[in-house]
Amino acid sequence: MSYDEKELAGIANHMRRDIVKMITLAGSGHPGGSLSAVELVATLFFGDVLRYRPDQPDWPLRDRFILSKGHAAPVLYTALANAGYFNISELSTLRKFGSRLQGHPDRERLPGIEVSTGSLGQGLSIACGLAYGLRASNQHEQKVYVLLGDGELQEGQVWEAALFAAHQRLGNLKAIIDYNNLQIDGRLEAVMGLGDIAGKFTAFGFKVIEIDGHDLPAIKQAYVDAAACQDGPVAIIAHTVKGKGVSFMEDQVGWHGKAPSDAQCDEALSELKGSSDGKEPTDG
Repeated sequence: MSYDEKELAGIANHMRRDIVKMITLAGSGHPGGSLSAVELVATLFFGDVLRYRPDQPDWPLRDRFILSKGHAAPVLYTALANAGYFNISELSTLRKFGSRLQGHPDRERLPGIEVSTGSLGQGLSIACGLAYGLRASNQHEQKVYVLLGDGELQEGQVWEAALFAAHQRLGNLKAIIDYNNLQIDGRLEAVMGLGDIAGKFTAFGFKVIEIDGHDLPAIKQAYVDAAACQDGPVAIIAHTVKGKGVSFMEDQVGWHGKAPSDAQCDEALSELKGSSDGKEPTDG
C-alpha cells in the first residue's frame, strides 16, 4: 500500500514513537541512528518503492532491503511490524531473552529480514552478491536496496564492494547512506573524515544523488531517479540528523547507544505526539 506525503509523515512519526518505546522497554539499544533513518526507511516501505508481500516473505519477485547498519534494527522492526510482517505488540519484546527481535537483525528468527547484519562494512558486499545473482537469474526488475551508516564507510570492504558494483554495472543496486555525521566515538570528522564522499562514489563509478534525508518528497524523488538508472549502481547520500525528532537526542553522540529513562521516554513521546499531523498505523 502506498501513502501520500501527509500520511507518510504520520507513519514516520509513529515509527519514531515505536523506536523510543521499544528501546526504553529494552533498557538498551541504539536510538540515535534508528531515528535518523526513519524517513528513508518509511518511504521505502510505505512510499510505493519497495516491492514486498508480508504474507509471503519469500515471494520470489520481491525487492531486497538490507540494513547494513544493523545496530539500527529498531527502525527496521517498526517498519516490518507496521507493514504487517508480524504484530506490532511484539515490538515490546526487543532485546529480551527468547525474542525474535534481537539487538541486530536475525534472518533465521524474523520474517522480512533478508540478511543478518551487525558487523559493519559487510552489507554492501552482500547487496552486490544479491544484485549480481538476481541479474544472472534474469530477474532484472528486482532491486536491492542497502542502507549504510556514514561511520561504516571507513571500512575498506565497503570500497572493495563499490569497485565490484561499478565494474559489474549493477544497475539493480541502490546504496543509501545515512549521513548523520556522528558515530559511537564522536564526530565523523574527528574520528576519520570521509572527505568528498559524493566525489568518491562518483569516481568509483556510481551515479550519486544527494538529498536531505528527512525531506519526504526529496527522498521519494531520489528513489524514483535511482530506479530509473539501469546502467550502473546508485548511491543516495542522505544528509540526516542523529536522533531526529527528539530534541534532547538530536545531534548528540551520547545517544548513539543509550536507552532513555522512563521520564525521558515520556518527554520524547510528548514531543512526537505534538509533531504528528498525518496518518498513523493503529497501535497493537
